[in-house]
Amino acid sequence: MAEARELTNAEFAEIAGFPLNGRDNAKLVKLGLVETDKSTRPFSHQLTDAGWSLARTLHETEPPKEGRSAIRTLFALMANVGRALDRLQISHGEFFKQTQGTVDAAPAGTAGPEDLEGAIRAAYAELANPPGAWVGLADVRDRLPDADRAAVDAVLRAMLSQPGVRVIPVANLKALQPRDRAAAVRIGGEDSHMMAIKSS
Repeated sequence: MAEARELTNAEFAEIAGFPLNGRDNAKLVKLGLVETDKSTRPFSHQLTDAGWSLARTLHETEPPKEGRSAIRTLFALMANVGRALDRLQISHGEFFKQTQGTVDAAPAGTAGPEDLEGAIRAAYAELANPPGAWVGLADVRDRLPDADRAAVDAVLRAMLSQPGVRVIPVANLKALQPRDRAAAVRIGGEDSHMMAIKSS
């Protein structure tokens, strides 16, 4: 969760001090919390949707009784992070995401990342009333009928590294219409449905 990306065992060991293998890895995979790619070495791991869901709520449980001070401190820290993210309406995936300096090239025959970002910003500007207001991604996508879906998703994720750009999930999922669900972009294991671009 803290890296919000796929980690090789070498990276995992460097960050955590130990690799994720053996029984620990097997248990997490069996529980459906981690997906491990064993097709190449070193093996790589990433959280599944169920893993993200558990990680987001882990701090709400009591720390293990045998846990030492470091474990209890971590639980206290994550509880405060959780409260702050709820208050700011930022998902864990957005908070922990890695800053992207570049965007994957768009498929042949589609607009490049810079063109797409300009189109997304123009669509948002037409919809936001007042400027900086939250706008549904479904409405933004309606104004980009010829844009490649994967390319738009990649540009939206990259835009999150820019000042004032936010893309978040809707808190009340029951209020979502089918078109809102279909237009969501996957960020950090969560579907996000709204965006805002506030002037810095």
